[in-house]
Amino acid sequence: MTWPVVAGSAPPPPAFGRGIGSPKDGKRELPRGVAIRVLIVDDEPSICKALGMALSHVGYEVLTAKSGEAAFAVIQTERLDIMLVDLRIPDMRGDVIFEYAAGVQPNLREHTLFITGDISDAAVELIAACRCNFIRKPFDLAVMLDAVAALRPGHVQKSSA
Repeated sequence: MTWPVVAGSAPPPPAFGRGIGSPKDGKRELPRGVAIRVLIVDDEPSICKALGMALSHVGYEVLTAKSGEAAFAVIQTERLDIMLVDLRIPDMRGDVIFEYAAGVQPNLREHTLFITGDISDAAVELIAACRCNFIRKPFDLAVMLDAVAALRPGHVQKSSA
């Protein structure tokens, strides 16, 4: 479920990281009775609100954290299925949050998506070291919903490499 991201290779499309395809069945909505919990970690309230509303609308249970410290508290106390994490948060880098989350809830190692506006080589290298995919800000909400659907536990993902 993870794909190598090679530093220095051709950059991904502007809004979308590598290796994530659309949901196999083409559906974003969850079947009834399925409770998939998503943690959104982003210091931008508008992103937390927009993503939270969109994900809730299609059936996800959404938790948000606007800082690394708040994310740690949620990770320690709540069961999570998917994590969306901004790479650059004022109090802590997203890769640090990711490593902590993966240590506490190992399933998040394969069910995390980075969100970033940072287009530097250093940002790509940090995300590659985590062996995760990413979507660049600003992103298309439909693309984000498809990416989250592809991260659902049990969903078979395809590598584009």
